[in-house]
Amino acid sequence: MVSGDGAAGLPPIAALRRDFIWGVSTSAFQIEGATHEDGRGLSIWDMRCQRGEISNRDTADIACDHYHRYPEDIALMQQLGLQAYRFSVAWPRVLPQGRGAANEAGLAFYDRLIDALLAAGIEPWLCLYHWDLPQALEDLGGWTARDCAGWFADYAALVASRYGDRVKRFATFNEPSIFTLFGYGFGGAAEGAAGMDKMHRAIHHVNLAHGAAVDAVRHHAPGSSIGAIHNYQACLPSTPADTQAAAICDAYWNRVFPDPQCLGSYPPLLQAAMEPYIQPGDLERIKRPVDWFGLNHYGPKYVGTDANSLLGFGFGANPPELPLTPIGWPIDANSFRDVLLTVAKTYALPIYVLENGLGGFDKPDETGAIVDDNRIDYLRSYIGALNAAVAAGADIRGYFVWSLLDNFEWDSGLGVRFGLTYIDYPTLKRTPKSSFHWYKNVIETARKIRP
Repeated sequence: MVSGDGAAGLPPIAALRRDFIWGVSTSAFQIEGATHEDGRGLSIWDMRCQRGEISNRDTADIACDHYHRYPEDIALMQQLGLQAYRFSVAWPRVLPQGRGAANEAGLAFYDRLIDALLAAGIEPWLCLYHWDLPQALEDLGGWTARDCAGWFADYAALVASRYGDRVKRFATFNEPSIFTLFGYGFGGAAEGAAGMDKMHRAIHHVNLAHGAAVDAVRHHAPGSSIGAIHNYQACLPSTPADTQAAAICDAYWNRVFPDPQCLGSYPPLLQAAMEPYIQPGDLERIKRPVDWFGLNHYGPKYVGTDANSLLGFGFGANPPELPLTPIGWPIDANSFRDVLLTVAKTYALPIYVLENGLGGFDKPDETGAIVDDNRIDYLRSYIGALNAAVAAGADIRGYFVWSLLDNFEWDSGLGVRFGLTYIDYPTLKRTPKSSFHWYKNVIETARKIRP
C-alpha cells in the first residue's frame, strides 16, 4: 500500500476515495459563548455551569467567542484547506423556550455563519443536537417525556426550512448514547428502578425524535443528505470475568441507537428492558431512511463488573501495554480499524468519521509555539487505520478532526484541549498548533494523490 509521504510523517491515505472529504467538527455550546446575548434561552449545560458543577467552576459564557469571531475561525478553516465543517445549532438560541416563538436574532447568526462558509468554499454540515437541551424543556421532563420527540421534530422543521436552501448535510443527533448513558445510566445502584426507567424512556424518546426529525428534514429540505452521529468504541472486558458486563456496555454504548434507527430493532440484550416503552408503530417511526452513518471514535473502553453501578458495569483497568492520551484514554488504532469494519458490515451505510482526536493539556513553549507531537502521532496512526479499513472493504467517505479549536470540554471545563488551534482564553487569541500544520499537509497531499 502506498503511503502519503513517509518522510513528512504523513499517514497512509492511498486507499481513500477520490472524493474523500476532509473536515473538522465543533459544537455550539463548546465554542459559541454569547450565552446571554440576542435572546438566547438557557440550556441544561448553562444551568450546570451556574450550579458550579464544572471543573474549576468554568463556564461557557464566553468559551471561544465563536459567536463574534466566526470570520476568524472560517479563515483558519480556509488555511487548513478543509472541504467541510461540521457544527451544531444551539436549540435554545433559535427557540429560547425549546418550542413556540422562534428567535430571529439567533436564526440570523446561523445565516451569517452558513453564508460565510459557502463564500469560503467550505461545505456546512449541520447537526441539530449536540447536548444543549433548552432548560425550559428539561423542566417539562426533557427526554424522559414522550412529547419531546414532537418538540424536536418542530425544531428540526424550523432549522431545515430556514437553511435547507444552502445546507445539504444534516445530522439529527450527536452521540445520543453518551448523553443518555452518562446523563441517566451511570447512577448508583440505590437509584434502582427509577433510574433505569428514566434512562430507558430517554433512549426510546430520543430514537423517536430522530425518526421524526428525519421526516421533518426530508420534507423541508428535499434532496438533503441525512444521518446521525454515533459514539462507537470497542467495549472490551478488563478480565475474563467481565465478559457479560462488556456485552451490556456494548449494547448501551454502541448499539441502542443505531440498531433501531438502521435495523429496526433494539439489541437482543436490551429488548426486554425497552419493551415497556414501545408503542405500536414506534419502531417504524424510528427506522427512517438515512443516507450515512456518522461515527465518532477515540479509543476502546475496558469494562469491569461493578455491583454498585446502576447498570452493573463501569470502567475497568486498561491493559498496561496500551499507551494513553494525556487525559488517560487508551490509544489503539487497530481497534479503530476493527470498529470501522464492524460498523460497515453491520449497518451497510457509507461512513463519515465525524470526530477523532486527542485531548491534552497543551501549552505554548518559550517561543510561543504549541508543539503537540503526541496529537500528530495519534492522528497519523488513526488515519492510517482508517485507510486500512478502506483497503479491507469499508465504505468510508470522510474524516473530521475533533476539533478545530480548544473549547469548553463539558465537565472538564476549559482545562482539557482537543483543538488543532490553541485558544488563549484570557485574550481569545487563536494560535495554530503543530498538528494544525500537519493536518493541512495531509489534506494537501491527499489532493495530490487523488486530484
